Amino acid sequence: MMSERIEDNWYSNEAATFGDRVAAAREGQGLSQKALAKKLGIALKTLEGWENDVSEPRANKLQMLSGVLNVSLGWILTGDGRAPDEVLHDGDALGLEDVMSEMRLLRTQMSQAADRIGVLEKRLKSALLDRVA
Repeated sequence: MMSERIEDNWYSNEAATFGDRVAAAREGQGLSQKALAKKLGIALKTLEGWENDVSEPRANKLQMLSGVLNVSLGWILTGDGRAPDEVLHDGDALGLEDVMSEMRLLRTQMSQAADRIGVLEKRLKSALLDRVA
């Protein structure tokens, strides 16, 4: 029952990851990933890595991130401290957590598929060049 509750509310301190908090704060500010990446002076892929918990920002970008998102450094790192108001409101009535969870899963799958396509394209190009030579 406890794990079911945590899955339904991925913004809880017990369940939210660094990437979840970044995504939640970004959305709370009404920013797209592209817009936030531009404000921070980073590549979109870098921000996607942060939100998907596959990489973490350097200290200087972490400070900028908390400032742009208007959250405390402590909250963005650990979930303690000042959080955006939008994260604190329960969105269960609208089923937003389920939609967000599915969208994040699809985004991750699409990114992995795009990476795999790139590998296959390189293999195909190499094979075609070998045939010509």
